[in-house]
Amino acid sequence: MHLLSYLSITSSFSAAAAVAVSQRDYSAPTAVTKNGTYGGVYVSEYDQDLFLGIRYAQKVVRFTRAEPVNETWNDIKPLTEYKEHCYGYGIAWTGSNADWSGYPMSEDCLYLNIIRPAGLTNTSELPVAMWIHGGGFTKGGGSDKRYNYSNAVQESVNMGKPFIGITINYRLSAWGWLMGKEAQEAGAVNLGYHDMRQALRWVNENIAAFGGDPAKVTIVGESCGAEALAAQILAYGGRDDGLFRAAIGESGFGGRVPRPWPGGLNGTVAHQKVFDRLVNATSCTATVGTAQAIKCLKDVPTEELNHAINATGNTLWAPVFDGDFIQDYPSNQFRDGRFVRVPILIGCNSDEGAYFRGINGNANVTILNTDADFEAMVLPMFDTNDKVLASTGKTVDQLLGEITTSYPNIQSVGIPNLVAWPEVVNQDTPDLQYLGLQDRRGNAFGGDYTNIAWRRSSNIYWSKHQIPNWSYRFDARADGILPNVSAQHFGEVAYVFNNVLGNGYRIKPLVSEENRRLAKEVSAAWINMITGLNPNGAGVKPTWPVYNATVGGGVGQNMVFNKQGSFVEYDDFRAEALAWWHSHFLDLMGT
Repeated sequence: MHLLSYLSITSSFSAAAAVAVSQRDYSAPTAVTKNGTYGGVYVSEYDQDLFLGIRYAQKVVRFTRAEPVNETWNDIKPLTEYKEHCYGYGIAWTGSNADWSGYPMSEDCLYLNIIRPAGLTNTSELPVAMWIHGGGFTKGGGSDKRYNYSNAVQESVNMGKPFIGITINYRLSAWGWLMGKEAQEAGAVNLGYHDMRQALRWVNENIAAFGGDPAKVTIVGESCGAEALAAQILAYGGRDDGLFRAAIGESGFGGRVPRPWPGGLNGTVAHQKVFDRLVNATSCTATVGTAQAIKCLKDVPTEELNHAINATGNTLWAPVFDGDFIQDYPSNQFRDGRFVRVPILIGCNSDEGAYFRGINGNANVTILNTDADFEAMVLPMFDTNDKVLASTGKTVDQLLGEITTSYPNIQSVGIPNLVAWPEVVNQDTPDLQYLGLQDRRGNAFGGDYTNIAWRRSSNIYWSKHQIPNWSYRFDARADGILPNVSAQHFGEVAYVFNNVLGNGYRIKPLVSEENRRLAKEVSAAWINMITGLNPNGAGVKPTWPVYNATVGGGVGQNMVFNKQGSFVEYDDFRAEALAWWHSHFLDLMGT
């Protein structure tokens, strides 16, 4: 991907200006590392230096862990083009408003990109933010236009709090999240997490050459990218390798497995079925059930394996227990304090569930009109009745009854609430055919199941262990989003990156003055956290309190980001339902 592509997404440059910048001498700016000298490109309109497509690991060998770069060079290595994304799947999951025109993909994909204020030296020691993208561990990449750090970095300079922004690729779907006995024995599980870890090691060893401080790295992520932050904090039993000093998690965090797997991280029966199905879809079918299966998969042509992953379920792959990177259930580690104790800023959007309902429940039941529809959506998250009874002491019917009680069919307690969208859904509602009479009920359940319950528990654990932490509820609807959706999953990303130009979106999300003002506020809070380990400061009002679960009936307080004016609330909405989730993370969900 050419530098010209970058210029087209960072501003409304004229074609002539873009050509002029792309023809600059790549040797200025430069960064001198132990491996050799990198040459980036200067963008005058932002007064920034770009280093695009930096290899942070050796060329990947299929189904093996990322290894450090072991090459050296004497000339200047040009870094003026984005590299390919890792193989990914599923356009619909990029967000309903994504301008997903497609990005080149390759198995050789372990690259990162650096955007920095211009003119830094190896003694500048700026704080660093490393973005881990979302996409269900199934798709996405560091060159996605929506994750362009230029506006946020420029805003940080304007605030007098400059930082360096980094985006990374990591392996996706079966390429990075293989599962099954054969994969376990070959050490081929959780490879995506190992990719991220290697990226962090590369940053730790090299970022000083680009003007960053390796002791001031904040990891930032959204959705499964936010779950990845939790995984890095929990990694190796909570071992602190000194790779980051803070974390910011959006619409995720807590260690949830981003799939409705019975058994969670230890769902070996389900994992094996998925692996065997993949092997059977390739020319390796004769090796199913043997140690040769993984060896055969390593050797099949890329196109054949890609086709097989597409044909057998490209979204079915996820993190698993391996006794190494993942040594225990997140619930146990958080409870016991066995994690890297860094400050966190985490939060969710009010209407997470509108996006996830069909994905994490029964995909065939997305329109909810009756109690039976609601129950049919919930049931797929349970294992067999015998296993559920053994792990929880309750039957599936008993647990289902608890859920239906915790999520009553009362529109005033559903999502979006009647303040955000005052219309009561009834038989005369024009859009009933795609909403359903129990739409709000399903949204509340879906959002808690996928994101919100895990976020609240994480804040409570951080408070228990007396570690600084902050929580937010993003409650703004981007321009172009239907009013019956409210603040949905991924909705805050444009605000965090201060993406006022709408790069990467079909419909520009930040057109109105209210949304642009809020974007400035949200990005300022993130900048304050990245540079000063506290979201409070210039551009953020009112004061955002540290989450303290010893007040407010056992919960702390959220900053609520709202176009009409942000405010602070006690984090006590759906208290009974979220307490139910907290009590069943381990015995029912396997996390």
